[in-house]
Amino acid sequence: MNIVILDGYTANPGDLSWNELEKLGDVTVYERTAPEETVARAADAEVVLTNKVLLTSEVMAQLPKLKYIGVLATGYNVVDIQAAHERGIVVTNVPAYSTESVAQMVFAHLLTVTNRTEHYAQQNREGKWSRSKDFSYIDTLLPEIAGKTFGIVGLGNIGMRVAQIALAFGMKVKALSSKEVLPDGIEKVTLDELLATSDVLSLHCPLTDNTRHLINKESIQKMKSSAILINTGRGPLIDDDAVANALAEGRLYAFCADVMTVEPPAADNPLLKQPNAYITPHIAWASTEARVRLIQIATDNVRGFINGSPQNVI
Repeated sequence: MNIVILDGYTANPGDLSWNELEKLGDVTVYERTAPEETVARAADAEVVLTNKVLLTSEVMAQLPKLKYIGVLATGYNVVDIQAAHERGIVVTNVPAYSTESVAQMVFAHLLTVTNRTEHYAQQNREGKWSRSKDFSYIDTLLPEIAGKTFGIVGLGNIGMRVAQIALAFGMKVKALSSKEVLPDGIEKVTLDELLATSDVLSLHCPLTDNTRHLINKESIQKMKSSAILINTGRGPLIDDDAVANALAEGRLYAFCADVMTVEPPAADNPLLKQPNAYITPHIAWASTEARVRLIQIATDNVRGFINGSPQNVI
């Protein structure tokens, strides 16, 4: 079995191993693959693994040996699924491998805004506490999150885990969800009510035509000016300009994100210039433990396909 990994660097920059996958066939790993390199690199492959490299209908048409595409992620918008099905190509993904890591990042962002640990650590490096006349040095607001309302858009695996953690913090949890019945402690509400009542609003819904720019100028006007907006879902769930303007004008207290509309973002993206925008470079999924799970499940997916029992098929 000829197996080609088109962009293996983000999942495994060298600290992990592809050994288990290599037991299943001849494996070639490319750290990154440019669009113009895709066909040549995958030409002899029966199995192709991709994270962000696009496998379009046009690309698949030039890969007659291709039988299987494994997406090294949960989202699979990088593959033309209809074209793959028409060609009899099996496509799989890796669901729920990063749930704990992404949920952890949501609260890392939230506590960065409320507790300002990085700010105070830097202040102390600069000697501010040492020069203080008092035993305690404070120069920011330090809000408590217990009792505040945590709003969630989307209660899939990650959204549900985030809800559980918010409840453990003593927060009131409200959610916009397609589920008919929600677990105890989570109140089901409309989008307008969620926008109006949330002290923290966290986005965990898929990106669709209906959710693209869910957070825009109009929806921000319905939110509290003291609200904290968190996006670890998909970048285009928010309108970058609208959020940046709201931050600049004091109509939104803070914005936290691990995803951007374009990745990496342009240097002139307006959000990068806002002091109350806290943006991490799409790393919520990338804990060591999550990447180990990712590679293991992806390997199991390939093994299942080879054995005639494919799993996690899209």
